[in-house]
Amino acid sequence: MGMAQTIPYFSFDDYLSWEAGQAEKHEFVRGETFAMTGARRVHVLVSLNIASACKNHLRGTPCQTYMADMKLRIAAGDAAFYPDVMVTCDKRDHNTELFLSHPMLVVEVLSDGTAAYDRGDKFAEYRKLDDLQEYVLVDIDARRVECYRRNTDNHWVLQDFTAGDCYFAGIQLALPLTAVFEDVD
Repeated sequence: MGMAQTIPYFSFDDYLSWEAGQAEKHEFVRGETFAMTGARRVHVLVSLNIASACKNHLRGTPCQTYMADMKLRIAAGDAAFYPDVMVTCDKRDHNTELFLSHPMLVVEVLSDGTAAYDRGDKFAEYRKLDDLQEYVLVDIDARRVECYRRNTDNHWVLQDFTAGDCYFAGIQLALPLTAVFEDVD
């Protein structure tokens, strides 16, 4: 009978060092890494539409908008993800280079392969972020924007947008759904 082999723990710092030498991006959850696949054209378009609207709306404020290449560190969950869009107004995030930790808005554009994870386990991790006020899921096929907003009782309340404008309360942005889905066939 052979001896059980112990797998060494892969810390967040190990992950940062390791990923710097990788050709593709990887998300990190409690010592494990998961390769990310490329996005569809419409996924990139919708992400860019939302990020551009946020950036334009926030121009001249202390808030900054980031896209898919910036990591989000969730220390309480020992995890790191690459959200499609993030907005942070926290000065601590403005002084980091590799990851953010205090976004107020996170947007994920759903794909067939990630929708269940984005709605479930990933959202559970995001809820560990004290500064997060809104978690937005964009369903391209249904032309729907789901905005989960943290209320004063620390409960997450869904506001579902299928027509007109979607509203991101934390940054006071009313964004027409036609702008979210602009250039999407």
